[in-house]
Amino acid sequence: MARRGGASRPGRICGEDDAHAELAAGKRLGVSLVGPGEASYPPRLATLDDAPPLLGVRGALEVLMRPMIAIVGSRNASGAGLKFAGKLAHDLSDAGFVIASGLARGIDQAAHRTSIHGGTVAMLAGGHDRIYPPEHEDLLAAILASGAAISEMPLGHVPRARDFPRRNRLISGAALGVVVVEAAHRSGSLITARIAAEQGREVFAVPGSPLDPRAAGTNDLIKQGATLITEAADVIQAVEPIMERPIMLREPDGEPLDFEADASERARIVNLLGPSPISLDDLIRMADASPAIVRVVLLELELAGRLERHGGGLISLI
Repeated sequence: MARRGGASRPGRICGEDDAHAELAAGKRLGVSLVGPGEASYPPRLATLDDAPPLLGVRGALEVLMRPMIAIVGSRNASGAGLKFAGKLAHDLSDAGFVIASGLARGIDQAAHRTSIHGGTVAMLAGGHDRIYPPEHEDLLAAILASGAAISEMPLGHVPRARDFPRRNRLISGAALGVVVVEAAHRSGSLITARIAAEQGREVFAVPGSPLDPRAAGTNDLIKQGATLITEAADVIQAVEPIMERPIMLREPDGEPLDFEADASERARIVNLLGPSPISLDDLIRMADASPAIVRVVLLELELAGRLERHGGGLISLI
């Protein structure tokens, strides 16, 4: 499959000894591997098209099964933004919600710190043994006492710039909704908000001064239809109806992957791909091929190292 995807040489397949070594290393750190539908795999995350097939989880894993609200925002946050994020996280935690965020500087760490008492979940961009930023290792240790940490990356993986948007889809995907407290234009928090909207999650934004560039992104979100909030009650009122609906895991489409695309189908699918990300649904529609055929070709490209997956189910050629 890698050769059909354009690989110049065979890829290295994980051997049984490597797998045992990884499991043993994870066990030493207290990391468990779980798949969609299993205990400790966040149920709302499991409903996504691009849900990770395996998550490394550790901590007080029961919190992963409780309703979550994500809080994200600027790393270079204002004092007012930090204070509001902390109060919002504290109040939502007191109301029974688990706070999810990305362990980053600024708004993320403020949300984590004030919700530790009720359980908070840190979504990691790197492996469990490669915490970023390093100065938050103590914060993560405090989180794990009553909360949890999640990563889809293997142990030893140092986070790169492109790993953070992937991580952001976990933050929004596991939650009922995402609150953006402060975000400048072209910030990672706006990427999280966009992914949340694509995932069908509620998007909330805290208004800020038009004179503060750190509030420009949140003010634009409100113009685009995000729910304006000024207190925890606004969030609770919006998500209560969602909590009453049962969570429906996606059923597999039943089409096997044990067949090949013919040359014309493969060429058509590859030609539609480029450096600009495109959604899987759009690719299937434009290729006029079955979802199973498209997924086989994408798997071939991924095994060949030619495919990049972005947040929100977007893909592009490397």
